[in-house]
Amino acid sequence: MISLGSMMTRLNIGRPLYHLTAGALALACQLLLAACSQEPAPVVEKTLRLAVSTEPPTLDWSLATDGVSFNVLTNIMEGLTQYNDRLEPVPAIAERWEFSEEGRVITFYLRDDVKWTDGQAVTAQQFEYSWKRLLNPETAAQYAYFLFDIENAAEYNSGKLKDPGQVGVKALSPTVLQVRLKRPVIYFPSLTTFMVTFPQRQDVIEQYGDRWTDPKNIVTNGPFTLDQWFHEYKLVLNSNPNYYAAQPALNRVILYVVRNPNTELTLYETGGLDMAELPPVAIPHYQNHAEYHNLPLLRGYYYGFNVTKPPFDDAKVRRALSQAIDRSQIPVILKGGQLPTASWIPKGMFGYNPDIGPRFDPEKARALLAEAGFTAAKPFPAFSIAYNTDPTHRLIAQFVQEQWKKHLGLAVTLEDQEWKVYLKKLDIDPPPVFRLGWGADFPDPDNFMNLFISTSGNNRLQWTNERYDRLIARGAAEKNPETRLAIYNEAQVLLTEKDAAIISLFVAAQNVLVKPYVQNLELNAMEWLYLKRVRLAKNKSPARKNS
Repeated sequence: MISLGSMMTRLNIGRPLYHLTAGALALACQLLLAACSQEPAPVVEKTLRLAVSTEPPTLDWSLATDGVSFNVLTNIMEGLTQYNDRLEPVPAIAERWEFSEEGRVITFYLRDDVKWTDGQAVTAQQFEYSWKRLLNPETAAQYAYFLFDIENAAEYNSGKLKDPGQVGVKALSPTVLQVRLKRPVIYFPSLTTFMVTFPQRQDVIEQYGDRWTDPKNIVTNGPFTLDQWFHEYKLVLNSNPNYYAAQPALNRVILYVVRNPNTELTLYETGGLDMAELPPVAIPHYQNHAEYHNLPLLRGYYYGFNVTKPPFDDAKVRRALSQAIDRSQIPVILKGGQLPTASWIPKGMFGYNPDIGPRFDPEKARALLAEAGFTAAKPFPAFSIAYNTDPTHRLIAQFVQEQWKKHLGLAVTLEDQEWKVYLKKLDIDPPPVFRLGWGADFPDPDNFMNLFISTSGNNRLQWTNERYDRLIARGAAEKNPETRLAIYNEAQVLLTEKDAAIISLFVAAQNVLVKPYVQNLELNAMEWLYLKRVRLAKNKSPARKNS
């Protein structure tokens, strides 16, 4: 999943405000006054207040690609499976599933007591409709490749096959969904935890068109409902009385759009948020505080190249830029336990190999640029690093800018854009050099490696490599761990060293403050928030310190 920022909450700590601009303080006060004036005291007692760094680009779960959208959708919707605290797929709407035909057929058996918010039953046909809508080329879903392991899915999505009835997903009855795969896929149940596989109501989508996700139109099946969406201000989720499982302990969740991390921290300190993500400059101040939590994430951070744009169409140029960056300085800059890496599969996931990736070698980098034809007589052209507006992204861009100037003498400018504008730019005409991140949609290396196959809708590099595509297809089906590891090692070498289509920089870490009375908030390496398990304690007991 495309990395942007975490979903966070708001409340109080009794510490001095940390590095606030006048504008940030004014916004904090405005939000606090608005919150106090609009929320009656009885509701606030069971209201969890969080911050999101931008509003969701879309809540159509066939089209959503970012973490903010996902954390909203995963609390108003459920799919066939969900994760337990060990990140293993366990039953949700599917009571059970079974494999047959040597792993090429999966049959999901659905509960018969799951209702939509309008009282209608959730059925297997609604899963079939949703998956085929995702694959329909007219939907133009970037995550269509997610289901390409299903028979005829890629052919239907590419337009080679016109009949969706030939795609290998079919409702055999209201409670039985059959999935036919091209080959055995060991992680397929994990795919069904993810938002793009959630069921959809064809009647609602056809009735309301592009407005079907508006609060007054949307129907959902999760523990919370979308009650209000004030664009660029807040989203309000209410507990769902029709939810099939235990009712959430929370009555309401309010997600405020807070773009400035300093403002988010101020809101937390002054009683407006129950949780806050720490900006890098504030981390040293809070590292020994009982409400501070830090954990590594399955989330990579990289710079990508549009390999169709000269001079970045030359692999020697891309390798030179990668070898001119001293990644060991990144944790010093960000201060939050980030792990520098030149490989792509993150630490904590099968396939992680710290020995893969270009080493920091400025002399070799200069030699590669010379081999590519750039000398004092023919200097390298000026270019920009593009990134979405965020203090952390700016720090990294300034660092890389300085590294390329110091070691290669390059003239590099910085270009930041608001998230929605940035995403559209990446979709239509990716810049020559751009920043992105990727957080695990499911905890398997295929999720990181298939991001860059030629048919991936999330591959903004314009890079294709047939050998890489074949390796990733083999890795998805391989059961032998040693063989699978060798496959991913070779593929990572292609991606980061030989073709150097990306510059992998670091594996992210989560650095947050959480109020001690927020209980059962399970922080995990995938940075997903299942809010149905959260409760607010009446007695504000001391916070438990993470080890």
